[in-house]
Amino acid sequence: MTSGFKRLGLALAAVLVISAGMLIVMSFMISGETAREAVKAEIRAMSGLEPVLRGPVSVSLFPYGTVSFDDVTVGEDQAGNKALTADRLTARLRFFPLLIGQIQVSDLTLVRPTVSVLLEPGGKSNWTPLARTLSAALRPSAERIASFSEIRIVNGTAVIRDDARAVAETISNIEGSLAWPSMFRSFAATGRFDWRGEPVDASLSFSDFMAALEGNPSGIKLRLTGAPLKLAFDGQISTRPTLKIEGTVAADSTSLREAVRWAGQKQLPGGGFGRFALKAKTNLVGSSTALSSVDIQLDGNAAEGVLTFANDGRQTVQGTLAAEAVDLTPYVSAVRLLAGDEREWNAMPITLDRLAGIDLDLRLSAAQVKISGTKLGRTAIAANLRGGQLTVTVGESQSFGGVVKGSFDLAKSQPGADVKAQLQFTNVDLQSCLGALLGMQRLEGKGNLAFNIEGSGSSVMGVTQTLTGSATLIGQKGAVTGVNVEQLLRRLERRPLSGGGDYRSGRTPYDKLTVALSIAHGNISADEVRMEGPAVRLVLAGKASVPARDLDFTGTASLVSAASEAPGFELPFMLRGAWDDPLMLLDTQSLIRRAPAAAPLLDALRKRSATDHMVGNPVAPAAAKPDGN
Repeated sequence: MTSGFKRLGLALAAVLVISAGMLIVMSFMISGETAREAVKAEIRAMSGLEPVLRGPVSVSLFPYGTVSFDDVTVGEDQAGNKALTADRLTARLRFFPLLIGQIQVSDLTLVRPTVSVLLEPGGKSNWTPLARTLSAALRPSAERIASFSEIRIVNGTAVIRDDARAVAETISNIEGSLAWPSMFRSFAATGRFDWRGEPVDASLSFSDFMAALEGNPSGIKLRLTGAPLKLAFDGQISTRPTLKIEGTVAADSTSLREAVRWAGQKQLPGGGFGRFALKAKTNLVGSSTALSSVDIQLDGNAAEGVLTFANDGRQTVQGTLAAEAVDLTPYVSAVRLLAGDEREWNAMPITLDRLAGIDLDLRLSAAQVKISGTKLGRTAIAANLRGGQLTVTVGESQSFGGVVKGSFDLAKSQPGADVKAQLQFTNVDLQSCLGALLGMQRLEGKGNLAFNIEGSGSSVMGVTQTLTGSATLIGQKGAVTGVNVEQLLRRLERRPLSGGGDYRSGRTPYDKLTVALSIAHGNISADEVRMEGPAVRLVLAGKASVPARDLDFTGTASLVSAASEAPGFELPFMLRGAWDDPLMLLDTQSLIRRAPAAAPLLDALRKRSATDHMVGNPVAPAAAKPDGN
């Protein structure tokens, strides 16, 4: 048994020695020109392409047979544009055919190749005629003998240019392999590359490579995995008569904002646009992409619907999405109306450059919406961005216990930005509504509000200085908190000189509250401010400043009685200071006049004033000037 193994080992060794000897002999017999023509013939037979091998040829048969060429070119047109160049092409040879003197290529390796794709109008490129040639060569033929089945790429580069649109992209450090369809119709490519400073692992496969080259439908699978974005597509592609792709796409990213920046698009406006995931059925025709059965997640929000993307000179996004709950806080977090001390409007410049270059028409409906701590009910919103002008329309929002409708417009202008708002609040809870809008928490009850304002400026402060429009409020069955006007009036009615005391507590009920304001150049004029309650009536008049956030009102508070229509005790007062915490000042002269103890003093003052008016006030003689004697 042992002797049998020895004889077998000796036989194998003898075969190897003979084979090595034959290879040594053949290395002297195979000339560079013979190897050049044989490899060119193999490449021509398998691809139909005619490579130009300008550099020197080197043949090596140890440890396996290889033939290497320097300065390789494929697809050079009359203008001198080269579809493919490589510093070196290495063809590895099949072992057994080589023993009988035949050169057959096992696989090819391209070292530092550069693929140039020059896009032309109509969806064609400099590779279009090469693809037709390649397709013809891959057709089944009895004369075609299967040869190499793999092409390796080492440190490759791809350059894609579209001179008509001034687009140029470079993909570098390409490392991978192409499974050449020598025996089957399928094609697969795997590897990695660098694009815009990020490494990407990639795989691409066609179920019918020849059909894909001819522009006919073929199954396609694509996988891209990189730090900015992961993308997977599984479907079908065709290019005749125009580009058409159908299938399922899935994408996710830790930051959609960074993924969009990495893709070379304009930076997204506002805040948010973090973690992102998408899965949808895709239908791409020409430059338009339609996504149906969309399942999208963004910044913790999940929605379903349809989306459409188009790029025919301008980027356009259209869609309709529905969600159970949406938090819009991340997207408005960058919008700061007030400065850091929250006492003055923000004076930082408004920048709207990011709104240009893209058109948007998006509709969103949600059962719940949250904006910076404010929770809204069922809401339907439409956002339209066209020509740099953004319009957000609230179709209907069941919020603050009522219904909210209206629109908000923002557009770039010569001063910086034009702002317009038209909002109607119907039967809302005034305390929560005004608290969310203006930070005012002292008004209770249900009511209707309407705003119609517009302004322009380079900052929020600038917009407030040009603000023009009107505002109305009608409230019913509520109260003003923080003051009990009835208690104050009754105390002063009994003891006018007792002072106001601590009146900044309690509440003043009302049956109806009417407020009508006019706004011009940032100044508010009170057309009508009237509050009627079961025991108190208030009437106000005056002005307020939006830029300064203060007010200067005068008014009259009256006690009313159900038994008499005539007003009872009346007290004039002033309301001054910051509008979120104004100071109420009582009319002291009116209180003195009402005090019985002050009547003799007032009579004496009136008589003294009348006497001084008749005889004139005595003037003290001037002091004599010293004469120095």
